[in-house]
Amino acid sequence: MNLETVENLIHHEPGVLLYFWGEHCNVCHALQPKLFEAFDQNFPKIEKIAIDVGEHADIAAHFGVFSIPTAIVFLGGKEFARVSRNVSIPALVERIERPYSILLS
Repeated sequence: MNLETVENLIHHEPGVLLYFWGEHCNVCHALQPKLFEAFDQNFPKIEKIAIDVGEHADIAAHFGVFSIPTAIVFLGGKEFARVSRNVSIPALVERIERPYSILLS
């Protein structure tokens, strides 16, 4: 995983979820499977990528990620949603449903 690969996915996939997490973040470990499951069920065309900020600080810096967990959703190559720290999965799903159905259905 490198920045070029991530940028390539963002610009060539219809939708991308970047999930920034840390090895010693218990919330990050608990949230990721629930978030990815919600996206699998509701947004099957969105590519999901988990990025460990300890291993890929350059990618986190490029996207302006300063706290974890952080989830950034790109639709059509553009950043559409960003949530950090206190992530509400139902609120994020609700926020993405309409544009996802318009852009990717």
